[in-house]
Amino acid sequence: MQVLRCSPRKEILSLNVSLGRGGEACVYAVPSDNDLVAKIYHKPTTAHADKLQAMLANPPENPTASLGHISIAWPEDLLRAADGKNSILGFLMPRIQGMRPIIDFYNPRTRRQHCPLFNYQYLLRTARNLAAAFAALHASGYCIGDVNESNILVSDTALVTLIDTDSFQVTDPNSNVVYRCPVGKPEFTPPELQNKTFAQHDREISHDLFGLAVLVFQLLMEGTHPFSGIFQGAIEPPPYEARIASGHFTYSQKRYVPYLPTPIAPPWEILHPSLQELFVRCFEEGHNNPQLRPSAQTWLSAIAEAEESLITCTTNPQHRYNNHMRSCPWCERTVRLGGRDPFPSHRAIEAREHLQPRIKARKRYNQTPHFPQRAMSPQVANYWQPMTPSGSYKPSKKSKLYPVICCLLGFGLLGYADLMIKFTQPLVSQNAYTQQTIKSTQPNNKLSFADSYQQGYIAYKERDYDKAIVNFSQAIEQEPTHARAIVNRGNARYNLKDYEGAVTDYSQALKINPNQIKALVNRGNARYMLAEYSNDPDKEYNLAIADYNRAIGLDNNEIEAYVRRGIVRAQMAKYSGESQQAYKKAIADFTQAIQLNVSKAEAYFQRGVVYYQIAQYSSNYQQEYNQAIADFNHALTISPKLAKAYLKRGMVRYELAQYGGSESNKNQAKAVEDIQASAKIFLEQDDMDNYQQALSNMCVVIENK
Repeated sequence: MQVLRCSPRKEILSLNVSLGRGGEACVYAVPSDNDLVAKIYHKPTTAHADKLQAMLANPPENPTASLGHISIAWPEDLLRAADGKNSILGFLMPRIQGMRPIIDFYNPRTRRQHCPLFNYQYLLRTARNLAAAFAALHASGYCIGDVNESNILVSDTALVTLIDTDSFQVTDPNSNVVYRCPVGKPEFTPPELQNKTFAQHDREISHDLFGLAVLVFQLLMEGTHPFSGIFQGAIEPPPYEARIASGHFTYSQKRYVPYLPTPIAPPWEILHPSLQELFVRCFEEGHNNPQLRPSAQTWLSAIAEAEESLITCTTNPQHRYNNHMRSCPWCERTVRLGGRDPFPSHRAIEAREHLQPRIKARKRYNQTPHFPQRAMSPQVANYWQPMTPSGSYKPSKKSKLYPVICCLLGFGLLGYADLMIKFTQPLVSQNAYTQQTIKSTQPNNKLSFADSYQQGYIAYKERDYDKAIVNFSQAIEQEPTHARAIVNRGNARYNLKDYEGAVTDYSQALKINPNQIKALVNRGNARYMLAEYSNDPDKEYNLAIADYNRAIGLDNNEIEAYVRRGIVRAQMAKYSGESQQAYKKAIADFTQAIQLNVSKAEAYFQRGVVYYQIAQYSSNYQQEYNQAIADFNHALTISPKLAKAYLKRGMVRYELAQYGGSESNKNQAKAVEDIQASAKIFLEQDDMDNYQQALSNMCVVIENK
């Protein structure tokens, strides 16, 4: 596609690389300027053009301009048709990179994964910067309208950027025409607008202030919504819309509400007194009188006061809390959460303790150890384990490799760990803390190659990956060209999220033996994981696919290579300008894996996920949803304890129910059954993160019944 950019000089832009596609527009990379992106409407109208011109004529102040940061991703230039008709097709706006949705920071699980050093002071600073951005918009007469967590990005340094600004409500000061915001999310919508048609109402600043207060509450209360709680009535709990419309603020100070705070939520007292007062003013006093809601500037001042009153815990310096508390509430919360620290210490992060599962009951250790499996994250990003290490070492020449393929139980892209030993110091990034830990665990007596290898294999099976790395490294020191030991050490590093170290090991093994299929497949897996942290994810994806292609070239019956190549292709399809073609390639890979092994539950599951993704954009969604359900059925027939298949099938049925029709109630009931089944299995497996996610999905399904 070619469009015309008119300023600062006329320029024809060729937009070929799609970065994302929504219901109203598509976003493209700008070839001549990496700091900009182009947003092109599918069906541009004169209203789009007039609104954009009004926005360009009156940009709001950028509150973080002195820091060189863009707080509001405002349109910068219009894009017109290149055919001479001069019609406005879209606009240029800043390209925001290196930031995540705000939910990744107020959700304790994702914060722990992606930015574990982001402590309570950072959360307060995020809230402060968010309030500053709202204040700048309101000072210029703009209303956001659709306040929600997906339109707010946050950096690792607590800077905030508001995106999707062309959906804001804009008033043209010259004509007084109001370009309304026609959408909104119920959880952030004030009581006076609940159950209203947004396109028929002018938004007011007081409406935005309700959504701002919800976001600040979630930031400071570990993701808890101010209207969430345990319903004390005899019937099913009402949805958020009804709670907000009724003014049932769970932490109400002046009136009775039929809710108790959820046990997993932090105590109300953890909030600074000034902030407690503002929340009451917004959600309780402001219920009937919206003008009483605190302004963004008022929030900014109160949050600054709360930040200045922070003190540091003597036990864990990462625990910051306000000085009105007598003891550290985060230490108490850690105990309450069974050892899961919401703000892990530097020592815990260096030791990777913050990413370890909750400590299980002692009796569980009597069970036969299994190879580690990763749980599913709500982002539905794919994760897999490396193919497990080869069997225990036997010096016999007749020994064979029996690869044990681990079933993928999870999605979730977690953070990465530096692990190294003396042998690989020139190849892997160094970390003094980890070196000390590893050196302290090395035995004094040097073992033989066979004994070191055997101990590494046993440690891996027991999921003690640090020890496995030490043992395999000792074995490699004695036999540096033993490819099998190097691959197994790479597998241990992979399980510790040291994906760069894993790639180094797999590559080293492939130099020794270019036909190591396991090394190729596992290196592809590690490269897929590295794409999450790369400035050029397509490069890592393509390298992963190249590894799978090589593995298939060596053995066209290599099932894992087909499955995992399909997963990478499905991930790339989300950002591809030819997504349908990419999805078809992914489906072909999963189908080939099924033809090779009709009992491959993971292939059925992943193919079902792709059909589900296609359904999101298909006019023939019913057929795609049914194909997805059929594949999830196959997966569950093969593997009845595949909790993620129950959860995904439940969400497909829930979405079908939302379309209505004669099967709506039936689909709704089946969705509830599926999600309940997934929650039960996650609980049995002591997978508390995904158990909580299943419960959250259950709330969504029931509340939107």
